[in-house]
Amino acid sequence: MKPGDWAVLLLFAAGTGALAPIAFSGGAAEKAVVRRDGIVVAELPLTQARRIEVAGALGTSVIEVQPGRARVAADPGPRQYCVRQGWLTQPNAIAICAPSHISLSIAGRAASHDSLSY
Repeated sequence: MKPGDWAVLLLFAAGTGALAPIAFSGGAAEKAVVRRDGIVVAELPLTQARRIEVAGALGTSVIEVQPGRARVAADPGPRQYCVRQGWLTQPNAIAICAPSHISLSIAGRAASHDSLSY
């Protein structure tokens, strides 16, 4: 490879690195979507603080929303993976409570990609 080839490769790598955040951003986070068995149970705006309880397969899960973020605060599942996920702030972020059949996702203005594949 010649010096000009290295310059072109470096230019393309820098361009790819600069455009990747733009290409994969889903816009600003606007609402939290709570689902049970794939059916939407609640859509909560991320503009005001709120706490709701959702009946799941194992018991009641608690969803907490604060301005700009949401989380699963409590879940009766044995491993607590969705609780450990913590605060979700980015569009298309998701916390799944599989034993309870409940999921919490953050939606933005435009979906850039799907975080789940069926």
